[in-house]
Amino acid sequence: MNDTINIDAINAGRSASRVLSASSLASDDVYNPKGEKLGSIKELMMDIDSGKVCYAVLSFGGFLSVGEKLFAVPWSALTVDTQNKRLVMDTDEDRLKNAPGFDTNNWPNMADATWEKSVHTYYGTTYSS
Repeated sequence: MNDTINIDAINAGRSASRVLSASSLASDDVYNPKGEKLGSIKELMMDIDSGKVCYAVLSFGGFLSVGEKLFAVPWSALTVDTQNKRLVMDTDEDRLKNAPGFDTNNWPNMADATWEKSVHTYYGTTYSS
């Protein structure tokens, strides 16, 4: 039995047998396949026209939100580990440390196609304009 569900399947509603609320994912921890904690979900960013989740904003580092770095991770870069009840991203801590990020007071324009393409390229996910 496969205990990992691809997030895109949940969005598409095709092969997923359940639906998750955004609040159930907020503050969830994100791990890599080795079981190393990468950070936690700070926000979910949705496309208001399609209703699909585009990015999970992941917080990494810092203490009590001070000094943390935020990353917009393409939704398709995450999977749900139903057995351990957490999100999984196939990357390591060093790659995440070098990822394009931002701080709490300086969010990027996520509607900018150039920014969007660069984020998808970094994480190796499919970009569709």
